[in-house]
Amino acid sequence: MNILDQLSSTPLYLISGIIILFVAGMSIFFMVRAYRAGIAIGMDKVKLKRTITSSFTFSLLPSISILLGVIALSGTLGIPLPWLRLSVIGALHYETSVADIAAKSIGLSGLNVDEMTLQAFTTIALLMAVGIIWGVVCMALFGKSYSKKLQKSGPSKKGGRSFGDNAMTAMFIGLITAYTGSYIGQLIQIQDGALVVTGQYLQLVTFAFSAVAMAIFVYFAEKKKMAWLDNFSIAGSMLVGMTAAVICGIIF
Repeated sequence: MNILDQLSSTPLYLISGIIILFVAGMSIFFMVRAYRAGIAIGMDKVKLKRTITSSFTFSLLPSISILLGVIALSGTLGIPLPWLRLSVIGALHYETSVADIAAKSIGLSGLNVDEMTLQAFTTIALLMAVGIIWGVVCMALFGKSYSKKLQKSGPSKKGGRSFGDNAMTAMFIGLITAYTGSYIGQLIQIQDGALVVTGQYLQLVTFAFSAVAMAIFVYFAEKKKMAWLDNFSIAGSMLVGMTAAVICGIIF
């Protein structure tokens, strides 16, 4: 039995499936309660059903990027773990980056199935879980008091940005900058005191095409008032980057 068969074994499917079904059941439970609460306060049933339908429709489109993330990670980590992570608590950019960092930290060249072992998989899965659990812990401990503080502070000034918005923007820019620097470092290295182009350009090509695609989506969504394109932006940018990487890999 090879490593991918072990990582996609029946017990792992059962464990992941039970957890996902439990979370899905919770979602249905709260959806039903919210619907009944809306009826109780006099909301129109037609509008409620229309809201449910539109929300369901628009949630399908962003989920394409999640599916792509599961496909990308399943080639190294099997299907159950990425399926569980991205169905319940994980975020696409977090799962892929942390899994790659964890793999390199334990001596692998990256998320390479040929180098994957059960010990490496366990370490990667543990780091992915420990790294993301703090949002849940902080909300359980401090969420109520933070919510009260927001209610007391009232709405933000018109046109102003909240601390949370600025913090998320800063962290995301830092993350992208770190990755860009690592990609440049893989392309150009110092060997024996001289700059050497190693030829590992595929990451930068993927990054560039994905960035251009995202810029196009943002332009049309914001400047041309085509807000519905936001639902396609992540999935579309990923597909463009992946396609560019495949084509460049074949040609060069």
